[in-house]
Amino acid sequence: MRLLIGLLLAFAVAASVGLGTTLYALHEGTPFGSFTVGAWTSWPRTGTPDIDPYARALIARSGELPMGAGDGIAFVATKDDNGATLDGRCDVVVSGVTPQARYWTMTLYDPEGRLVGNSLKRHGFSSAEVVRKSDGAIEIFIAPRARDGNWLPSGGVERYMLVMRFYDSPIGVATRTGRETPMPAVKVLACS
Repeated sequence: MRLLIGLLLAFAVAASVGLGTTLYALHEGTPFGSFTVGAWTSWPRTGTPDIDPYARALIARSGELPMGAGDGIAFVATKDDNGATLDGRCDVVVSGVTPQARYWTMTLYDPEGRLVGNSLKRHGFSSAEVVRKSDGAIEIFIAPRARDGNWLPSGGVERYMLVMRFYDSPIGVATRTGRETPMPAVKVLACS
């Protein structure tokens, strides 16, 4: 009887630890196979047959369709380069050069992956419409109030994430060069 109780207790502990770590991975994201450049993080194997089981479960839970390895690569930023959480009540600037790509997009989402609502119904920029500086760099402001230049309204949401997708890009195919990828800086300027 004592052996049976010990086995049941061991099973209960193992099951709770296993399920707890799985739930944690599903809610907080997975660091497996990711690489980070500044504030930006990417999971290049997500759209390939080499996807890890936690990322597969996260995709099944969210219902999103990942980019295939031959199509390009996506980067996500939830914090700025200094680790401050991206807050829709703050003015944020995304500036610098972008990696080589035929086309790119930058989109503003809430933490659940939905587009952030705003009165202009503007949710992002693309490489075809962004106004660049004379040196080819971009400067996009994310703020609750209108700004000069490339302005993306944040709608004053408490938290958001930025997703940059690069289509037909060598970093989507050759991920070993990912850490040297020139990604734009993300910086919180001021909060109201």
